[in-house]
Amino acid sequence: MTMREIGAALVLAGVAGLGCASYLNPARAWAADEPKVMIKDFMYSPMDLTVKAGTTVTWVNLDDEPHNVISDTGLFRSGGFDTHESFSYKFDKPGTYHITCSIHPRMVATIVVE
Repeated sequence: MTMREIGAALVLAGVAGLGCASYLNPARAWAADEPKVMIKDFMYSPMDLTVKAGTTVTWVNLDDEPHNVISDTGLFRSGGFDTHESFSYKFDKPGTYHITCSIHPRMVATIVVE
């Protein structure tokens, strides 16, 4: 293997590593106790979640299809996100928030903020 080929292989390995590191939005530090909603088999899991005001909830897509997260009141709306991508929202005010995926409307969840 030439030095040029070795350099190219190292660059590709670095790019592949960045892909792995980007799992769950690398721009934020993740708290171990931060609630996560997994999207798998075209369902949010858990479908019902109770958190305290000021909590950030993160949805992580584990399906092979894109999904989104939309509040029924229009408070927030994620763009579509693919496998291993995520969306986070900080719930500042108490209330009950009904969530759906506009791509797959049968996907629903409820977030209760105390």
